Amino acid sequence: MFKKETYIQRRAELKKRVQSGVLLFLGNDEVGMNYADNGYTFRQDSTFLYYFGSDYAGLSAIIDIDNDKEIIFENDLTIDDIVWMGTQPTAKEKAALVGINETLPVAELKKYLDKASAKGQKIHYLPPYRGEHYVKLLHLLGIAPEAQKDGVSVEFIVAVADMRNHKTAEEIIELEKAVDISADMHIAAMKMARPGLKEYEVAAKIVEVAQSQGGDLSFPIIATINGQTLHNHYHGNTMQAGQLLLIDAGAEVTSSHYCGDLSSTCPVSERFTDQQRMIMDIQVRAHRAAVSILKPGINFRDAHVAACTSIANDMKALGLMKGDIDTAVAEGAHALFMPCGLGHMMGLDVHDMENLGEVYVGYGGKPKSTVFGYKSLRLGREMEPGFVFTVEPGVYFIPELIDLWKSEKRFAEYLNFDEIEKFKNFSGLRNEEDYLITEEGCRRLGKYVPMTPDEIEALKAQ
Repeated sequence: MFKKETYIQRRAELKKRVQSGVLLFLGNDEVGMNYADNGYTFRQDSTFLYYFGSDYAGLSAIIDIDNDKEIIFENDLTIDDIVWMGTQPTAKEKAALVGINETLPVAELKKYLDKASAKGQKIHYLPPYRGEHYVKLLHLLGIAPEAQKDGVSVEFIVAVADMRNHKTAEEIIELEKAVDISADMHIAAMKMARPGLKEYEVAAKIVEVAQSQGGDLSFPIIATINGQTLHNHYHGNTMQAGQLLLIDAGAEVTSSHYCGDLSSTCPVSERFTDQQRMIMDIQVRAHRAAVSILKPGINFRDAHVAACTSIANDMKALGLMKGDIDTAVAEGAHALFMPCGLGHMMGLDVHDMENLGEVYVGYGGKPKSTVFGYKSLRLGREMEPGFVFTVEPGVYFIPELIDLWKSEKRFAEYLNFDEIEKFKNFSGLRNEEDYLITEEGCRRLGKYVPMTPDEIEALKAQ
């Protein structure tokens, strides 16, 4: 939690941007795994955290712009709660920490909204993403769950997205903490990887490093020998000599909830094979090509294209692609090897504000491409100082995708399928770093994680 002036200033700026109506903030509730008292780890809604800072379950809040009111709705604990949970601050004590002077019981929220609606005030709400949000919006506003996304407030979304996209100095400090822990997680995992271990043993080490430094996971771990599957959360394979281990893992700072997000790829053995080294070098060149052009005013899509063009040129040099590479990339032929986007915004969410919609967060309200490969790019807008995002090009050989495109003769003028077949069982790899756009250009956040084949082999030899 930051100082209370931070939250006061954020709410004041939000009121200026939206200008009228009642802004409704739904905090998150405890959620039971298999019964109520055995719950999933509680995580507060990130937008609620951003404006109200309170990391407790069962809260809601409003900002009544027209009447200049800010209220947190929370029930104080009963003696039974205190016996179960221990002494906790009162609702008023918690609210005072973020500059809120008025609190009311949860039951008063519907009454407040009903009165506001009766007076003709607009009730602004954000897209729901959890079951309890849908239920609460039905109860509070009488909107059926299937209609709730149609009623969200675009002006509310746009204001929140623009504010949260621009990270302040105090946010950058928290993000650096998260990335530093994330880096230690990856370094420990790469050092540990060796033939005979299970993927879940490496995943366990990643969790240990995160929690031993006062963090936790910012998303479920990817630790897999099947790197061709972009989001593979299965950890049951035994690692064997000659394979690659792809790790995608990040830490969340438990005190502030800011997130890191890194990927790395290492050989299970002490050294890369010649083929693995060759493809890793291609990925590193693509990564550097993207980073080299990042600065204010550059559209992130151009960095994506730079990475894809670098990969495609190298594939042509290997005989896997042919023809005019700029045209091939423009049409999407490169997506056989990189079907995903270059990166995404990050902050309080590892995919920052994904529930608000990529069109608003990552594209500034402009439409996304529908072309395979490009449609997966979560960020495609001009870069501005304060933006924090990932850079994560990858090179993937996905057997099912290769078979499909070959059978369809898709992009046959650009793809040499006979040569591609030789890499069909390669799997896939990527490296990922987190970057901040500065006034002058960009800088990497946090500790450096070895990326080149020589660096990774040297790390594993320690």
